[in-house]
Amino acid sequence: MSVDTAPRPTVRPAPRTSAPAVRGALRRAAPALGLFAAARLSGMLAVALWAWHLGKSPLTLLGHSWDSRWYTGIAAHGYGHTTLTFGDGTVQSDLAFFPLYPGLVRAVTTVLPVSGGAAGLLVSWAGAAAAAWALYLIGERLYGRPTAVILVLLWGLLPHSVVLTMAYTEPVLTAFAAWSLYAVLSGRWLWAGTLAALAGLARPNGIAVAAAVCAAAAYELWQHRGRMPWRIWAGAALAPLGWAGFVLWVGAREGDLLGGYFAVQADWTSRFDFGVGSLRFVHELLRGPENLPFPMVLMIVAASLVLFALLALERPPLPLLVYTGVLMLIAVGGSGYFESKARFLLPAFPLLLPLAHALTKARPRAAIVVIAALAGLSLCYGTYLVTMAPVPV
Repeated sequence: MSVDTAPRPTVRPAPRTSAPAVRGALRRAAPALGLFAAARLSGMLAVALWAWHLGKSPLTLLGHSWDSRWYTGIAAHGYGHTTLTFGDGTVQSDLAFFPLYPGLVRAVTTVLPVSGGAAGLLVSWAGAAAAAWALYLIGERLYGRPTAVILVLLWGLLPHSVVLTMAYTEPVLTAFAAWSLYAVLSGRWLWAGTLAALAGLARPNGIAVAAAVCAAAAYELWQHRGRMPWRIWAGAALAPLGWAGFVLWVGAREGDLLGGYFAVQADWTSRFDFGVGSLRFVHELLRGPENLPFPMVLMIVAASLVLFALLALERPPLPLLVYTGVLMLIAVGGSGYFESKARFLLPAFPLLLPLAHALTKARPRAAIVVIAALAGLSLCYGTYLVTMAPVPV
C-alpha cells in the first residue's frame, strides 16, 4: 500500500497481539534487522580500528563522550550533582537532561556487573534494535516489505547514525516514538499514549510523539463528531504526561513551576527562537572556514527540509506528518549547539519514507550505488565524529 492510498488512522477495536503474530512480525522483519545490524556493526568496527590507530579506547569514545558523561553521572548520583560554571556566571545543570535514559542505565548497572558507560551502550543498542523493528512494521504497513527493508537500512546508514551505537538517548526515543506511532496506526490507543508518555521522558523533543497522538485523537474526534471510544481519550490524555511531568518537576525544583525548566535550558543556550539563532550561525559559518561538522550539519538540515516537503506531498497518515513536523520545527527553530541538529533529527525517520519508496522503483544498480555511497559516507563521517571531531556529537 502506498502512502497515497494509506487511510488515516480510524477508530476500530484494538486487535489482540498473540505470540504467533509477534513471531511472524519478527520473522518478516529479520532481513531488515540483519542489514541494520550489519550497517551498525560495520560502523562500530570502523570506529574501533581508527580509535586503536589513534591510541584511544573505542568503548570510552562510544560510551563516555560528551552528553554520555552527563547521563552516566545522573544514573550514578541522581540529579543536582553535576554542573558546569562558566566565567560569566552561567551554570549548566544536569536538570536539562530527561530521566528515562539514566533511569534505564541505573537499572542495568543494578542487575549486571558493568560500568555506567557499558550499561548506556547496552540500553542504546537495545533501543536501536527495537526502533528498527518498529520502523520496519510502519514501512511495511504503508508501502510493503521492500520499502520497509530499505527504510530500516537507510536509517542505519545516515551520516550521523553512529549515534545509534553510542550511549545517547536518540535510539531510546526513536524506539518509543516508532512503537507509539505504530500503535496509533493499528488502533491501539492505550499503548500509543503510554509509549508516548515514555518518549516524553526520554528527550525534550519527545513532545513530538505526544503531539502526534493528540493530533490523531483530535482527527478522530472531528471525524466522529465527538463520539469516540474511551481508549482514544485515554491515549491522548496519557501521551503528554511524561514530558509535562518532568518539565513541571524541574520547575518546582528550581522555584518556578512553569519557567524553571526553560531557564535551565536557556543556560545551555537552548531556546526556541523561530530559527533566528540558526540563521545567525549559518551567516557566520558562510563567512569563514569552520570545522567539518558544521557544514555537514547544514547540508543534513537542508536535505531534511527537502525530504519533509516530499513527505508532505505523499500525504502520509496524520500522526507521522505531525510527529516529523514537530521534530523539524524544534530542530530548525531552536538555537544553540548547531553541530547537534543532525542528531536531533535522527528520530525523524519518516523523512526517509519517500526516498526508500523511490529506491524500490529505481533500477537495482542505481539503488545499489546510492546505498553504497551512503554507507561509505556513514562509515567515514561517523568515525570522524567519534574519534576526531572537536565539537559535541
